Amino acid sequence: MAQPLVKKDDDRDDEAEYSPFLGIEKGAVLQEARVFNDPQLDPRRCSQVITKLLYLLNQGETFTKIEATEVFFAVTKLFQSRDIGLRRMVYLMIKELSPSADEVIIVTSSLMKDMTSKTDMYRANAIRVLCRITDGTLLTQIERYLKQAIVDKNPVVASAALVSGIHLLQTTPEIVKRWSNEVQEAVQSRAALVQFHALALLHQIRQNDRLAVSKLVTSLTRGTVRSPLAQCLLIRYTTQVIREAATTQTGDRPFYDFLESCLRHKAEMVIFEAARAITELNGVTNRELTPAITVLQLFLSSSKPVLRFAAVRTLNKVAMTHPMAVTNCNIDMESLISDQNRSIATLAITTLLKTGNESSVDRLMKQITNFMSDIADEFKIVVVEAIRSLCLKFPLKYRSLMNFLSNILREEGGFEYKKAIVDSIVILIRDIPDAKENGLLHLCEFIEDCEFTYLSTQILHFLGTEGPKTSDPSKYIRYIYNRVHLENATVRAAAVSTLAKFGAMVDALKPRVFVLLRRCLYDGDDEVRDRATLYLNTVGSDGEVIETDKDVKDFLFGSLDIPLANIETSLKNYEPAEQPFDINSVPKEVKTQPLAEKKAPGKKPAGLGAPPSGPPSTVDAYEKLLSSIPEFSDFGKLFKSAAPVELTEAETEYAVNVVKHIFDRHVVFQYNCTNTIPEQLLENVTVIVDASEAEEFAEVASKPLRSLPYDSPGQTFVAFEKPEGVPAVGKFSNMLRFIVKEVDPTTGDVEDDGVEDEYQLEDLEVVAADYVMKVGVSNFRNAWESIGPDFERVDEYGLGPRESLAEAVSAVISLLGMQPCEGTEVVANNSRSHTCLLSGVFIGNVKVLVRLQFGIDGPKEVAMKLAVRSEDDNVSDMIHEIVASG
Repeated sequence: MAQPLVKKDDDRDDEAEYSPFLGIEKGAVLQEARVFNDPQLDPRRCSQVITKLLYLLNQGETFTKIEATEVFFAVTKLFQSRDIGLRRMVYLMIKELSPSADEVIIVTSSLMKDMTSKTDMYRANAIRVLCRITDGTLLTQIERYLKQAIVDKNPVVASAALVSGIHLLQTTPEIVKRWSNEVQEAVQSRAALVQFHALALLHQIRQNDRLAVSKLVTSLTRGTVRSPLAQCLLIRYTTQVIREAATTQTGDRPFYDFLESCLRHKAEMVIFEAARAITELNGVTNRELTPAITVLQLFLSSSKPVLRFAAVRTLNKVAMTHPMAVTNCNIDMESLISDQNRSIATLAITTLLKTGNESSVDRLMKQITNFMSDIADEFKIVVVEAIRSLCLKFPLKYRSLMNFLSNILREEGGFEYKKAIVDSIVILIRDIPDAKENGLLHLCEFIEDCEFTYLSTQILHFLGTEGPKTSDPSKYIRYIYNRVHLENATVRAAAVSTLAKFGAMVDALKPRVFVLLRRCLYDGDDEVRDRATLYLNTVGSDGEVIETDKDVKDFLFGSLDIPLANIETSLKNYEPAEQPFDINSVPKEVKTQPLAEKKAPGKKPAGLGAPPSGPPSTVDAYEKLLSSIPEFSDFGKLFKSAAPVELTEAETEYAVNVVKHIFDRHVVFQYNCTNTIPEQLLENVTVIVDASEAEEFAEVASKPLRSLPYDSPGQTFVAFEKPEGVPAVGKFSNMLRFIVKEVDPTTGDVEDDGVEDEYQLEDLEVVAADYVMKVGVSNFRNAWESIGPDFERVDEYGLGPRESLAEAVSAVISLLGMQPCEGTEVVANNSRSHTCLLSGVFIGNVKVLVRLQFGIDGPKEVAMKLAVRSEDDNVSDMIHEIVASG
């Protein structure tokens, strides 16, 4: 047998680990395998060769078909040996080689003989190998033996049969499901592993039958499970039943008493599993949590590191949703800050930061300062993120927390660690106005020694945005100009842009900034010189102390309202001509989906079909399609095309979805139709639209589809007129009308006569959100301030009970149809509050920005504060109306 990895002799200077397999080659090992053919077998030597072969297989070495066959036949000759250790290696080798169907026959008789042997070790291993290498045909022959093995008195044999059943359930479930009675009997076994494996198999057999799983859990929670491993499985299955029952039942939580009783089990693994299950229950109350928190608190002082880690990690998760429930454990967790296991210490600190109160912040900071030098960067990042959350929770403590962040920023560390600190300081500056000047100075000091180009440019950009708004902007100029002399070209270019921002935004600094920018004209890098030239010529006024023109500021430093991907596409498609490139021609819609329409699974794309070869945006392609139809050519510029809405269920005779195209005075419905019946051809396909519940709309044109063959998508259109610039809303009922002609599937011949038929479609609504186009902004705060508070509207709304905050955020984003900014659509797990930023353009090219603040209380009631700013007070009111009526 191979020796495990061991260290060299102690007298060696280097104690590097070495492997007994070092340097072995496949060819040499295959030569050694000839010992399997010796008349007098040496079991020890044969075992060593098999070990080497297994090592090669597990290292990813591939054997050719001939090599694998030769090894397999040679190994089968070892069945004549009576050595138990060698026989076990033979089983393992056959299992790993996975012989083909025609080779399996060679060993089947030997394995079946071993399966009925009096030696239990032979029986158990033979069962495992047979079930691994055989197909369903042979399995029916040995099924009787497998059933007997499941209820065998020897636990090794019974476990081998049960584990084999778990694997076979993936390939031949119909056979394994016939073993239910034997598996049920094995669940009552006194052997711990047998009971564990039997329960796992029985649950897998019944997992698709919710009632059967519930009955299984009900019968076993009465105390028939003795094995701690099986008890842990039962707790997991019970939690699953509770979770499913929560959606259908009200009142007392079923099986909670069983979980609570498991907290008094003698096995630590069962106690922990039950405690973890209780803490993860949906909508768990403080009363239900208390017993689980109590046992986890006891584990915190355990002598076993694994128990301490498990307990503190679970409490860390609980602290996200129920911080007050964990505060009783704070004293125990403070003692874990000095734990030798750094993972435990990190979790203890981050949990304390979540549960601590304002008075304990300073004490915690002192403890963390000593701790930070002893842990790896990945743990430091976790601590930094926890400190950031704490600072936002207690903004009055920003000085001590900001000082702590600035101190660790100056220490050694990798890029991800430094980036996490910089991001935290930036967020604190944005959210805590009093921290701005202090935080900006810390960042300025950091870039003096920063070795990471990305962080230097990020900080310089942030300085250019926030620095000019401070009480004394001139104190940052020295730090910025130092970068022009001491850094690489990328950072120098960023520093030039930042200097120009100070000159444009702070008129008093303009003459001094111009002197510095002129020096940059002699830089060795093209980008730096070009930027300096651009700013000197556009900001202008020869550096005199006069206000910079607003249009110049917007051009140089304003947010770009057009997605970069759209600009890139338009530039690629632009053909040089006398007419210069017009940036206003670039579509502002954010591309959220490919051009292929949504479709039922397994069907070809409806509507415009497969994505085109080039990368034009969705709006471009739709506009081109609609302008090519004479009836719609005079409708003007297309404002927005909504995402397709399904009007039929999946797997129905006809698949239809609709795209709403919004113009200033018109709305066009594009019905994408697919015929899914091979024996039919549809002709003269139209959609009859009833607009009786949409009073402001009047039908003005339609374009029928001449022919709709099987599985070949086509479109029919209906156009409505509406008041100009008004976000009219309404409900439309739809009826698909067509002539059906029978088709011979074999010859493709179509009958001459057809029958007129109709097919009812789902109703369609035009809502106010259809008049808002998703347009992102690169810097939401700047855009918010540039619009100003003149047409700001603020109100609060109750959103009722929700499963989670993330669900509420997603629902409001969908309702408004606007573009989330700066990643704020993502809600942290178990968060109790969240701010979401949205931007868009309302019909009539009116910019609109939305700031949503969400909060959730105990019974999952969600409240929302909605602030809207736009360039038109009617639009701000309209956004509030959308939410109020939604």
